[in-house]
Amino acid sequence: MSIRKFYGRLLEQITIESAGAEGNCIARWEGKVVFVKNAVPGDVCDLKVIGRKKKFLLGEIVKLHTKGSERVEPFCAHFGSCGGCKWQQMDYQGQLTFKTQQVKDAFNRIGKLEYDHVPQALGSAQTQTYRNKMEYTYSHSRWLTREQLDHADFIEEPGLGFHVPKRYDKIVHIDKCWLQDDYANQIRNWCFEYAIANEISFYDARKQEGMLRNLMLRNNRKGEWMVLQTYRYNEPEVIQNMMKAMQEAFPQVVSLLFSVNEKVNDSIYDLNIQLYAGDEVLTESLNDLTFKIRPKSFFQTNPQQAELLYKTALDFAGLTGSENVYDLYCGTGTISLFLARSAKKVVGIESVPQAIEDANQNAKMNGIDNCSFVVGDMKDELSDAFTEKHGIPDVIVTDPPRAGMHPDVVAQILKLRAQKVVYVSCNPATQARDLDLMREGYRIEKIQPVDMFPHTHHVENVVLLHRID
Repeated sequence: MSIRKFYGRLLEQITIESAGAEGNCIARWEGKVVFVKNAVPGDVCDLKVIGRKKKFLLGEIVKLHTKGSERVEPFCAHFGSCGGCKWQQMDYQGQLTFKTQQVKDAFNRIGKLEYDHVPQALGSAQTQTYRNKMEYTYSHSRWLTREQLDHADFIEEPGLGFHVPKRYDKIVHIDKCWLQDDYANQIRNWCFEYAIANEISFYDARKQEGMLRNLMLRNNRKGEWMVLQTYRYNEPEVIQNMMKAMQEAFPQVVSLLFSVNEKVNDSIYDLNIQLYAGDEVLTESLNDLTFKIRPKSFFQTNPQQAELLYKTALDFAGLTGSENVYDLYCGTGTISLFLARSAKKVVGIESVPQAIEDANQNAKMNGIDNCSFVVGDMKDELSDAFTEKHGIPDVIVTDPPRAGMHPDVVAQILKLRAQKVVYVSCNPATQARDLDLMREGYRIEKIQPVDMFPHTHHVENVVLLHRID
């Protein structure tokens, strides 16, 4: 049946059954699965069909008859528009329950692992202002809600905020974001108001013109800030005036940087970052380790939960001081350095050269000399020659990106036959897929989900595997 047969149809008195993928919830209507945003399990509501795929419908709530037991009032004025914090309408304990269920479902349905001993996800003590990094985008014409469209005053106003989901050219203007310390709101709103007052143009992603492009804000737990302002054109007078004014307005900014991006995409990783004032790095401590954070560095955005995540990985590894450890996808060496003080030797592998440079500096800064780092593509680097050089691992820790591990990496891990593998994942679905490939060589010993991102559907998961002898 075509979408025209469904689009706009009203589905009455529908019960939301469970939480689903990508922050949506699941309902059923006449045997069809309906994915619903901004819903909570237990809600009874009327839905309007807004889309159809081959195997499911997309719906939105037009009338709420009965509230689910976990439903709460969202605290952010931008909820439902900016695309972030999709579970704000759900009680936090309910979020943890559904994140735990997400891990169970991935292991049972995707990996066919039939492992039910999944403890409750470890919650975050901070559920607001927990992030240490946010990135914003300027737009010459902000995204308008339905209510705003009724007012002509909103037409073609510039904005500074977040991308509308799946729209590269549409930005939701943000007045207050609850994810980072309120100082971030002060800086962002100041940048917006300064640009308006000084008639500096905002970027048009379609025409690829306009002076102001992106704003990145980072902070540490000491209250120090890094600001990176990205411009479209190299106009020294405009740049210098704005940077000077920002420096004077915000004394807690200890690293003030700018860049010029003449490319189509917004990525900063191939840009020349220029220091205007202060230091080019921030430092952050995790437990008693100190790490340098550069503007291009990857660093866990929830440091308090990162400590909990790494402690879980370390506990699972069960190191005694005699082990040779491989840390795959090591990034800037955070997990490697956590492991090194309890191991004989740790070797980290990472594909990003800047990350390896940071890892070596972090090791030196913390006085750790039993860590070494290698840069290269994981599927090529993890080889027989690598093992011959660095020795057979007793323990392997792997923390791949959301896509999981390449099949060649999985095959090499099976070939190495380390006694233990600790698999840290930000995507339980791809983790379960990889573990299915490893079932002939390893058994699951323990699992522990960790919530790094309250009010989102994302969950980290740590798994301990023991070799099957």
